[in-house]
Amino acid sequence: MTNVTDQDHVLIFDTTLRDGEQSPGATMTHDEKLEIAELLDDMGVDIIEAGFPIASEGDFKAVSEISERSKNSRICGLARANFSDIERCWDAVKHAEKNRIHTFIGTSPLHRSIPNLTQDEMAQKIHDTVSHARNLCENVQWSPMDATRTEWDYLCRVIEIAIKAGATTINIPDTVGYTAPLESTDLIKRLIETVPGADEVVFATHCHNDLGMATANSLAAVAGGARQIECTINGLGERAGNTALEEVVMALRTRNDIMPWNTGIDTTKIMHISRRVATVSGFNVQFNKAIVGKNAFAHESGIHQDGMLKNRENFEIMRPEDIGLSGTSLPLGKHSGRAALRDKLNTLGFELGDNQLKDVFVRFKDLADRKKEVFDDDLIALMTLDEADDYLQLVSMKVTCGTGGQAESTVEMEVVGKDVIATEHGDGPVDASFKAIRAIYPNQAHLQLYQVHAVTEGTDAQATVSVRLEEDGMIATGQSADTDTVVASAKAYIHALNRLIMRREKSGPGIDAREISYKDLT
Repeated sequence: MTNVTDQDHVLIFDTTLRDGEQSPGATMTHDEKLEIAELLDDMGVDIIEAGFPIASEGDFKAVSEISERSKNSRICGLARANFSDIERCWDAVKHAEKNRIHTFIGTSPLHRSIPNLTQDEMAQKIHDTVSHARNLCENVQWSPMDATRTEWDYLCRVIEIAIKAGATTINIPDTVGYTAPLESTDLIKRLIETVPGADEVVFATHCHNDLGMATANSLAAVAGGARQIECTINGLGERAGNTALEEVVMALRTRNDIMPWNTGIDTTKIMHISRRVATVSGFNVQFNKAIVGKNAFAHESGIHQDGMLKNRENFEIMRPEDIGLSGTSLPLGKHSGRAALRDKLNTLGFELGDNQLKDVFVRFKDLADRKKEVFDDDLIALMTLDEADDYLQLVSMKVTCGTGGQAESTVEMEVVGKDVIATEHGDGPVDASFKAIRAIYPNQAHLQLYQVHAVTEGTDAQATVSVRLEEDGMIATGQSADTDTVVASAKAYIHALNRLIMRREKSGPGIDAREISYKDLT
């Protein structure tokens, strides 16, 4: 077998903070973006696409600060094919020790029709904008959006133009998740063999998961010669999501015998960042998700359990420890101290500073007073509890239920520092509580999703509640956990409202990344 140090290095380009954040409802706060960027930098991600600087003032500030704070990763910003986008992007990333401008334009017949450009007009625009980006930054990535549905001859033509104009990385996006693995390998291989100058640049792959083939397509592209994979934590992204970082990294590690390429990712940090991204984005990881799902290393079948007891390799091709996950599930109780809590959280993939531990310990003690035993899953749910919000906070609530299904809920909330109380009736305690919250903070948000699941077994189990709201085209997701399902529901609803407020503020100045149009491209 080839020595790992002699293998080709595959660059990991993480776009959780850009493409991932464009998932409806996944908007992150400024501090959350900085935290995720720091975790990505620490785990060995080669390039972090930190955002879309011209989208809003908030995006610009986040990309700028991430650029200044990055220690290892190259920091990249996204820009459409026009000078103002590119200059704004450069202003945001220029302070990074290693930086990159990523500019793009849709090249397929469908996407060319949006700005109504002829092939020649688009080719000239590509030359001009890539040249402008290269004059500002030595490291320029160019993407022909919807490349997998672009005519072969035209795709070769515009890639050659981009290379001659100074692009150092050519990214081939499967923007709508249309291609298949054999096509992915063949496309990259043929481009490298056909386009003049292709051997002087890095080819990258950017796959979406609409047909469930993003990971397979990305790995197939590497087999064809791509040496950069664009991906996100947990596969977060628009529609069905992007290639999942944890999947391609662990696939290359686990099946290095047939895929002899290496990454610089510290895989023991995967579980921690997966959980943090799930928490700050409001997108729970499905139980059967590869690598990071709750059931990824669970064995319930008697045959499987017997095989595991005899030799774990019977049914596990990876060790839980390889991704930073403990194989144990020993409970803590109300007499457990901070040292025990910190140790347990570390084994679960959570790394906390002293101030964070102090806050979590208070919540742990409160939970332990209400539960006889606090299990691993309880602690994971505890870590997803929403942090203090600036706008709306639940102070207290009282709910009474009648035999006919009618319920009364009295909710006290702090609204920008002022306590407000409302009482409403509804068809059940959750409906009454939501109505009381709306009475305190009037809004027209439509409830798109209300989901409850028990974290552990028993009548004292924590309930994790997810709420998704939509108002005026904006979507926000809120989450919370509590041993009282109604309390968890109210907190999740308030959390989602706070995120809607944050989204309104973010989309005020500048351009919302979800509403980018082509009108400024021409």
